Amino acid sequence: MLRVAVVGVNNIGKIHCQYYRKNPDTQLTAVCDLVEERARVAADQFGSNAYTDLEVLLDKEEIDIVSVATAGKENGSHHYLPVKLAIEAGKDVLVEKPISNTIKEARDMVRLAAEKKVRFACNLNHSFVPAALKGKKLIAEGKLGTLLFINMKLTIQNSKDWTPWFHMRALHPHSIDVMRYFGGDIKRVQAFMTKAPGRNTWSTVSINMEFSSGTVGHLTGSYDMSRRHPIEFCEVGGDKGRFTIDNVYENFTFYPHGSDELTVLRNSIMTGVGTFNETFTNRFDHFIRQVKAGVAPDNIDASGADALAGQEVIEAAIRSWEQNGKVVEVPQVKKAFVI
Repeated sequence: MLRVAVVGVNNIGKIHCQYYRKNPDTQLTAVCDLVEERARVAADQFGSNAYTDLEVLLDKEEIDIVSVATAGKENGSHHYLPVKLAIEAGKDVLVEKPISNTIKEARDMVRLAAEKKVRFACNLNHSFVPAALKGKKLIAEGKLGTLLFINMKLTIQNSKDWTPWFHMRALHPHSIDVMRYFGGDIKRVQAFMTKAPGRNTWSTVSINMEFSSGTVGHLTGSYDMSRRHPIEFCEVGGDKGRFTIDNVYENFTFYPHGSDELTVLRNSIMTGVGTFNETFTNRFDHFIRQVKAGVAPDNIDASGADALAGQEVIEAAIRSWEQNGKVVEVPQVKKAFVI
C-alpha cells in the first residue's frame, strides 16, 4: 500500500484526494494546506491527518508519494517549494500543471529530481485516454507512415485575466503535451497572439511548430470560447494515413490512405471515460502502477521532464511574440536532465 500526502486541497486538490482514496493501492495518509480550516475540513472528509506545514508532515508521517495541487500566479507559482521539499525528502512526486510559471523553477525541479533519483510526474491527463492510446499505437505500428503534420486546437472560456501570459502558461501545457505525445520534441516555434476586447491576457494564440523529426504542426488556443461546445481537437497526418480525436476522448477516427474503410472509436458510457474528471483516474492509476512496479525515474510517463519540455515550448512562443513573430529555437530537454 502506497501512502500519499496531498498538498493544496482547494478545488483540484480535492479531486486528487478523491482518486487516491478510492485507488486500492493507495492510502491517503495526510493532507496539507496553508489554510488551516481547509486542511482540517479535507482531512475530516477523506479520513486523513491535517497539516499546514509540509516539513512537519514529512517528519511525522511515513509517506511514499506527495501529490502537489497548489495553485498561485498563473496556476503554478506555488508548486516549487512543496515539490522541492518532497524531492529532497526522497519522495516520489506528482505535480499539477503547469509544472511552474517560471522556467528557472521548472528546470530546478527536474534537475533536483534527477539528482535525488526520485520519480517526478506531472498531471498531464489529456493524453491518458483510450483515443490517444489508439493513435499512439497506430503510429508505432507504422499505419500513418512518416508523420507529416500535427494540428491541435484547445479552446475554452476562462474570464480570469490575471497576467499577460496567464492563458499561455495555465492552459497550454495540456495541448503541447498531446502534440509531443504523438510527435516528439518540438524544435522551433513562431507565435502570433491577440486579445479579446477588454482583456489583459493574450487570450487567443496561433503557434506554428517544427518538430525535431521534421514534422510540422500548428496550435490554436483561446480562453475566449464557450464551454458549451467541444474544447479540443487533434489531427495527426502521415504519408499513409491520418487520425482525428474530437474533444479529448469522445471520438477517434483513422483515415487510411487509399481505402474507404475507416476505423472509428466512440467513447462508450459503459467502457469509456464517463466524465472529464475520470481522465484524472487514468493518469493517477498509471503513475501508481509505475511506482508500484519500480519503474526507473527516467522512464516515468508524463514526467516532470516532459512537463518542462512543454514549458520550454510555451516560453519560446512567448519570446517569439515579444519579437514580432520571430522564429525561436526551443531549448531541448533530456528525459531526466536539462541540456
